Amino acid sequence: MTILADVRSRTRGWHRPSALAAATLGVVAVLCVAALIVDQRTLEGAPIWAKPLKFAVSGALYFATWSWLVSLLPRFRRTASRLTDFLVLIFAAEYVLLVFQAARGRASHFNNATPLDATIYNVMGKMIMGLWVATLVLTVLVMFTKLEDRASFWAVRAGAVLSLVGISLGILMTNPTAQQLAQWKTGGTPDMVGAHTVGLEDGGPSLPILGWSTVAGDLRIPHFVGMHALQLLPLLALALTALAPRFTRLRDDVVRTRLVLVGAAGYAGLTALVTWQALRAQSIVHPDAATLGAFALLVAGVALGAFAAVRVRVR
Repeated sequence: MTILADVRSRTRGWHRPSALAAATLGVVAVLCVAALIVDQRTLEGAPIWAKPLKFAVSGALYFATWSWLVSLLPRFRRTASRLTDFLVLIFAAEYVLLVFQAARGRASHFNNATPLDATIYNVMGKMIMGLWVATLVLTVLVMFTKLEDRASFWAVRAGAVLSLVGISLGILMTNPTAQQLAQWKTGGTPDMVGAHTVGLEDGGPSLPILGWSTVAGDLRIPHFVGMHALQLLPLLALALTALAPRFTRLRDDVVRTRLVLVGAAGYAGLTALVTWQALRAQSIVHPDAATLGAFALLVAGVALGAFAAVRVRVR
């Protein structure tokens, strides 16, 4: 059996439109890499095609995961399928607007500079709200997923909830900055309303491709970290299952479940930590003593939890 045939057999029951969306976005991501090479324009110091690339990769992961999750529902599958169809349509429309703005060399988010820019941003904002509501309902429906493996059972649920939290954290970026509020108070109209960066204006030194600020706080980090719990926690459950033949303790599904719950708690703590760090206008690459201390406590807590999960005798 070829690799392609094997993939088709494993995904035959998956939600088809979102699976196609994931595959399409994977191709689009490759095209964005080509665009980065050919078109070297920048916007606020970042390559113009970096944002479309990030959205394509993130969207591909998002839809591949939901395509799988919808197939696991023993109940409400038709409702979940329709909601996922809606997600595909909303994301596709938003992505077209994002690419349109990138091609024009204009910011797609927070842009209030011209009537067209403001209209596009307002439309995208309404689309994001629709996407959030649909994801909220899907997260509730995920609680009915049928999985025999208890570790995967809890990984899916915890991942869905944390992912919704991560998406919700995006609202922090829509708040006007102090400079924008000051401009309003003096009778001016700011070109941008909202920002990724805390402590400085958007732009400036940043990490390659990711674009996260290296000199100030960046609210895209907790948004990104939280949102992708939906992929990482189920992957943790799968990794523990794959390791079970080599490690006796992992053959017990109670132990694997405990480890997944510890991982979920640690992931929630990490999301809270990077949110706290960003809101204090601190760069992800320049943590202060308080951040490092909190991170050390988090790592220690996860390590102790994992040790207890493995060592405590299962009754």
